[in-house]
Amino acid sequence: MGKTGHRRRTIRTGAVAAALAGASLAGCSSEPSSLLAEGKIEIGSKGDQPGTSYSPHDGEFNGFDITVAREVLNRVGVKVKSSDFEGVLSKNRARALHDGDVQLVAATYSITEQRMKPTSEGGDGLDFVGPYASTRQGILVRAGDVGRYKDHSDLNGRLVCVWEGTTSAAELKKPAYSLIRTVDMTDAQECVKALKEKRVDALSTDQLILYGFMKEEPGLSVAHALTFGPFNDYGIAMAKGHREDCEKLRKALLDYAQSNDWDRDFQINLPLVPKKDRDEARPTDDEIEGISCLDGPSNAKMDG
Repeated sequence: MGKTGHRRRTIRTGAVAAALAGASLAGCSSEPSSLLAEGKIEIGSKGDQPGTSYSPHDGEFNGFDITVAREVLNRVGVKVKSSDFEGVLSKNRARALHDGDVQLVAATYSITEQRMKPTSEGGDGLDFVGPYASTRQGILVRAGDVGRYKDHSDLNGRLVCVWEGTTSAAELKKPAYSLIRTVDMTDAQECVKALKEKRVDALSTDQLILYGFMKEEPGLSVAHALTFGPFNDYGIAMAKGHREDCEKLRKALLDYAQSNDWDRDFQINLPLVPKKDRDEARPTDDEIEGISCLDGPSNAKMDG
């Protein structure tokens, strides 16, 4: 089923008007100084995910996350240099923002209700600009084994590697997948190494990330037909309290996502993603309006 009939039910049951109303209610009365006007902005990104967010050499970052951050910031007049990016682990992304180590995070950061909710309500206290891409969760296996995995039951009793602080790790711990054995590691590269060395049978995370690994590691392959859970919607994150900055970046993302630049950048960074998945990954205006710069999605429920 195409994107319009599939993931719309996840995030689009509310109207755009409801999203905009939520934005005005959630805005802060004492807005701090602008992140975008301070002259230097530091962006947390992954260093170990080829195709999405990767640092092959010290101080160098590339991938779709990096490109999106550059393009969106450029559209609001902020020029980003390689030295403005620094590595973060999945489990440390929110803390890095709240501690002020970075001002933004662009690191395949899935937008969830828990992450959007203010800290005063038990949430992570983050605002997101997104989605700039969306994807289902899947598995990566050794290329010679790919034909064995066509259904979730094919993973029963198998050892699957995930890494800490990800929605993928949380998904596989749900009762529906109780027969799948999981092992948590610190980061993506540890899981890739374990898979290559045959210490695990598969690794699981978002499919866009997996296609990046597949390009970098020819001996590994995505099991295309096997996916888990709802779509994960990636956003650029910031600590709450900068709603004006967030709304400027949202407008910039709306412009970028509907331009040919988005297509070009996606295909350059993630060339192995099938066209169907690329089409589903691209956000619509309504999707961006429905979850950007809010204290919760504009619909009643969002699972990511």
